[in-house]
Amino acid sequence: MKVSHFDHLVITTQNLEECLHFYVDILDMELEHRNDRYAVRFGTQKINIHRKKAEFLPAAKNVTYGSQDICLIVEGGMEDIRDEIEKKGYPIELGIARRTGAMGAIDSLYLRDPDGNLVELSAYVSNFSSATGN
Repeated sequence: MKVSHFDHLVITTQNLEECLHFYVDILDMELEHRNDRYAVRFGTQKINIHRKKAEFLPAAKNVTYGSQDICLIVEGGMEDIRDEIEKKGYPIELGIARRTGAMGAIDSLYLRDPDGNLVELSAYVSNFSSATGN
């Protein structure tokens, strides 16, 4: 067996309206709502949103609000992403910082969703920029 990629992950929220505002209005994800289930989509992935612990079974054994720490890869420059978040009036937990992602160096910006989950917005550092000293 060879795992190829994530399909989705699940977060559990205490306040669906605030949660959807964050992921749809602040992070510009697409809302999916059908059969009384909620999710947000981006690219070929999605985040399923549960409104209470173990809303759908099977579920994680120890569901806790705000226990997720996720990293989302964004397109564009991190300064532009930071400016966009600030214009939307959303608080930034930590400004742009150099980190290591699955495929190499990334620049990251940290936010918290309304439930306290840490959401890292990251862009890979271009090999061209580092090779030329820019």
